[in-house]
Amino acid sequence: MGGDRRTAGEWYTLDNAAVLYSALQTEKYSAIYRFSAVMDRPVDRAALQRAVDRTMPRFPTFGVRIKRGAFWYYFEPNRAPGPFVKEDISNPCQPVRFREDNGWLVRFYVYEKRISLEVFHAVSDGAGALVFFKTLLAVYLRELGYDIPNTHGILDVNEPPRPEEREDAYGRYATVRPRREKRGKRAYPNNGTAEPFYTFNVTIGFCPVSALKARAGARGASITEYLTAVLLKVLLDKQHREAPRKERPVALAIPINLRPWFPSDTLRNFILTARPAVDPALGSYTFEEVLSQVHHYLRLTISRQRMQAELSGNVRFTRNRLLQLVPIVLKNPVMSLGYKLAGVLPYSGTYTNPGPFPVPAEMAPHIQRMEVILGQATTPRPNCASMSYGDTMAITFAGTEAETDTEREFFRFLVRDGVPVKVESNRAR
Repeated sequence: MGGDRRTAGEWYTLDNAAVLYSALQTEKYSAIYRFSAVMDRPVDRAALQRAVDRTMPRFPTFGVRIKRGAFWYYFEPNRAPGPFVKEDISNPCQPVRFREDNGWLVRFYVYEKRISLEVFHAVSDGAGALVFFKTLLAVYLRELGYDIPNTHGILDVNEPPRPEEREDAYGRYATVRPRREKRGKRAYPNNGTAEPFYTFNVTIGFCPVSALKARAGARGASITEYLTAVLLKVLLDKQHREAPRKERPVALAIPINLRPWFPSDTLRNFILTARPAVDPALGSYTFEEVLSQVHHYLRLTISRQRMQAELSGNVRFTRNRLLQLVPIVLKNPVMSLGYKLAGVLPYSGTYTNPGPFPVPAEMAPHIQRMEVILGQATTPRPNCASMSYGDTMAITFAGTEAETDTEREFFRFLVRDGVPVKVESNRAR
């Protein structure tokens, strides 16, 4: 790949979420996630590399390296060779190191029929990365000779990037009176025994979307609400079995894509986090009671007014003049501590559901299923993510803890509730 492929400016600042993800970066931790497409036949690695080479220039916000300034990190175009398609590894979502792999913050892997994309979260959120991944898959299939139209969110790689795709949407919509959410109570941590470094346990359960929809719909809930409630109930019962001296609230971090409420074509981060929680100090809960609480909490909390006030508060924090003048070597530890207090201790885990993956009819037969993995947490506990394609929902638990209680009980709950599940895992035992 020769020449200057970048059409973006020479550098640009990180968005509000990217500032946090870069500050949390350590030798043993990066905010990484993975999307995978399992194709209908073994992947042609050379064709995929050609597709990567053709797709990357259309997405300049993905073709960057991160640089450390005196006061903030920033992005600049990455003109180094790559990124190159690699053979997949048994422990995915490993930390990035800004000075390694030619500074690339996206990775491409192949294993038999599976194509995987890994992204450092400072670059983009899941919604932005899915636009990139869907476009890449379309270009790959064209390299194999198939005629795939630019519909269903696929971008035309022969067109130049649009400026609005690079916008900092947080800054655009931070126009109302700021509101910082109160920090939630310290939650049940759901931590387990830490595995040796580089060991990342992944368990995926596959189940019919139709069965999930039926079980959720019978209770007047969405699939996301239903799965959130299942995970909360499993963690409530798990904590109760452990019989601690004091039972803490069980709470989940649920990322919310802001684009449906605040129109933006940005391919960068544009999310906030909701916190559904159940407090066992108030008494015991049936599953139906947990589901009702999740349903009403999410419907009340996810409103345009509340979210705009919260994102305005977050942006005001990073624009604080005093904070701007603090050197990055002092700023990062402070932001890491703040994240631990506000982003780790009040939660028992994370659950994210990017939703269905619609593609053109011409593309559909070539993809068997989609998978998603949310990278490691800052503590040894599993994160949960789900994604559907056609009638197959893939629900993934991934983390650095040795125990399997959370995922085992979660999938057992679904089976008892009438949802069949097929489970795969990379665990050696």
